[in-house]
Amino acid sequence: MHRWSRRSFLRLGGAAAATAALAPAAASEALEPGRGQGPREGLFAEEFALLRARWRDVTAGSGFDARAEPYRTRLARLGARAARHRDTMAPSDGWLWPGQAFPSFTATPARLQAMARAYALPGTGVTGDPGLAAAVAEGIDHYRRRVYAVDAEQTGNWWHWRIGVPRTLLDAAVLIGPHLTDVRSAALRDAVDHFVPESRLGDYSGRSTGANRVDLCTVMLLRALLRCDPGKAALAVSALSPVFRHVDEGDGFYRDGSFIQHTTVPYQGAYGASLLAGLATLLAVLHGSPWEVVDPGRRTVFDAVERSFAPVVHDGACMDLVRGRGIGRRPYGDHKRGREIAAAILVLGEAASPAERDRWRAMVKGWAARDTAVPMLKAAEESADLAFHARLAAVVADEAVPSADEPSGHRLLPMSARAVHRRPGWCAGLSMASHRVSYYEHGNGENLRGWHTGAGMLYWWAEGHGDQYSDSFWSTVDPYRLPGTTVSTRRLPDGAGGAWGDTCPPARWVGGATDGVYATVGQHLNGLESSLEAFKTWVFLDDAVVCLGAGVTAADGVPVETVVDNRRTDAPLTEDRAAGWAHIEGHGGYVFPGPDRPRTLRERRTDGTVARSYTTLWIDHGVDPEAASYVYLLLPGASAGRTRARAADPGFVLLANTAHAQALRVPALGLTAANFWVAGTAGGLTASAPCAVLVREAGDGTAVLAVSDPRCDLDGLTLSWDRPVGEVVRGDPALATATTGQGLTLVFGPLSGRDGASAAVTVRLS
Repeated sequence: MHRWSRRSFLRLGGAAAATAALAPAAASEALEPGRGQGPREGLFAEEFALLRARWRDVTAGSGFDARAEPYRTRLARLGARAARHRDTMAPSDGWLWPGQAFPSFTATPARLQAMARAYALPGTGVTGDPGLAAAVAEGIDHYRRRVYAVDAEQTGNWWHWRIGVPRTLLDAAVLIGPHLTDVRSAALRDAVDHFVPESRLGDYSGRSTGANRVDLCTVMLLRALLRCDPGKAALAVSALSPVFRHVDEGDGFYRDGSFIQHTTVPYQGAYGASLLAGLATLLAVLHGSPWEVVDPGRRTVFDAVERSFAPVVHDGACMDLVRGRGIGRRPYGDHKRGREIAAAILVLGEAASPAERDRWRAMVKGWAARDTAVPMLKAAEESADLAFHARLAAVVADEAVPSADEPSGHRLLPMSARAVHRRPGWCAGLSMASHRVSYYEHGNGENLRGWHTGAGMLYWWAEGHGDQYSDSFWSTVDPYRLPGTTVSTRRLPDGAGGAWGDTCPPARWVGGATDGVYATVGQHLNGLESSLEAFKTWVFLDDAVVCLGAGVTAADGVPVETVVDNRRTDAPLTEDRAAGWAHIEGHGGYVFPGPDRPRTLRERRTDGTVARSYTTLWIDHGVDPEAASYVYLLLPGASAGRTRARAADPGFVLLANTAHAQALRVPALGLTAANFWVAGTAGGLTASAPCAVLVREAGDGTAVLAVSDPRCDLDGLTLSWDRPVGEVVRGDPALATATTGQGLTLVFGPLSGRDGASAAVTVRLS
């Protein structure tokens, strides 16, 4: 195997090497090759010593001057805390610290890790302190003997035994180096090997997929660093390969950019963020080493930055529609997850191409500039992640790095039943459920009332609304009245449906068609533990979302409602029921072109000591409706005057709104949008099977037809357009034949293997 020099490795480390130089010699000795390793020395002793240094710099912190603020204060605070932990440690059979009774799967290992970081980082006041390192070593061994013992009975969540505890203990052990004697190191090795045997990485299934697999590989690499084990290092790298493959079902990355964990839950904002951070760390630590990750499939994770993660981050906050059961854990959790994604992207940039690195830095800088609800740089300064603050501060201060604007356009992720629409000044996100995507996820007592988050919840942000769903929204909102949803008001028990995303509706038609700018998205809705059925369509435009509903039917003996909005605000609400519009000052407007008029409610909702105001608008379909329907426009950021004007001229022509098809035309855009729930005709378009169609006529005499198979089951599709067409300018691999003339007929081959993605055909009109 190729050996690499210390000089070349430190050159790869860049600023990391500079940080090591700031640390006193005692701390550096723990990471020097050949010092005190005893029986662990071998052919790769030098390489592992360098990897341990690299691990410290990437994960604990580097690239900053420990003598400058805010690092000086943060490091001194870390050191003071570590000294208190050292001085109050009182090992007994039941604890390491009084008040933290075993097993203490998180608190006790976390203290040991913090102490180890204070030992390894410069400027803490206890940097390189042998007494502190000895206390960490004693604590690791004490916890290993009392809790994480080879013969211990595994209790509670499996994750603690295979990932959480070993990763934290191994991290602390690596940071203190030879202070964990060979006997204690071997004992920790044996415990880790017992709970995380190599067989855990032998089969890519169950609890060893996606983010869990990356975490297990991280544990395996730390295990290799602990004992200079090249075999374990090689296994940690090779076992990553399945993570890089696109999947067609279950956990992992999909070709459309979706990321799924727990088989059915869209999860960029939790497990996905952890996976991205873990892969970024491994790629950065191993870069240039004998175990560098060279699998060509790693391209998937680089592509995922802009295909999977950036689409669901808005102004620095990760949208709740991809955060699973974690949405209600704490206020502003969406912004915290956004920072974690930003941190991972900056680390991953160290192993990316220069062009990618430049784009990503500009993107993160833009997020930091626009996140006024929780300023990213300040939040990073107040966190324990000094490494992220150093990287972000460098990007923010670098005048050569531009601050990228929020991108404009539409991203449809059909495999995860999600859509994100961006136009200048506003952004919207849509959360649905399908036969492959669960209604919602609950587990470990979390998110027990998230029942309807997959019933067409429509999130939206105008300028200045970055905290709309952040500030105690989930703990105070009425869970039966989530924005955009159509629901039966039948009362549900906490945790209705299977835990861990184990309940999916039967409907297959969930998805839509997009040309990357506009979109028509639809959901065949089945209620959770309800007889409710409905057909919902959203057409995403420049300044509005047109919302259609049809076939709204239920027999639960209770009212059915479509929630136009439930805004966390006490801003003034203005209504003109005769003209069919409503407006919330400082937020936006709503237009009702049909006969329906919304009911409204202003209320103050509380959760313990927390109280928030809400303005709710909903359409009451009555008790046990049969084929009810609705039409309304959402106008994010619109003034009252613009809302009034749109009520006078909605700007679209409704072509169909039934359980067979929903379609409309927007003359100003030359746009026709149609969701065919069954074969049929609407607005000059005729489809031979269920599909979604978006047609946009350009001013240059051409038109683009985007066609998709949301059900992912069509062996073929014939689409006709009653419009004179001269020729097909650009086809699609799925297009079999095309007939032009007084009308256009497109015959597509199998669309089932496209994962719901649109097939685009450009024609010249005649």
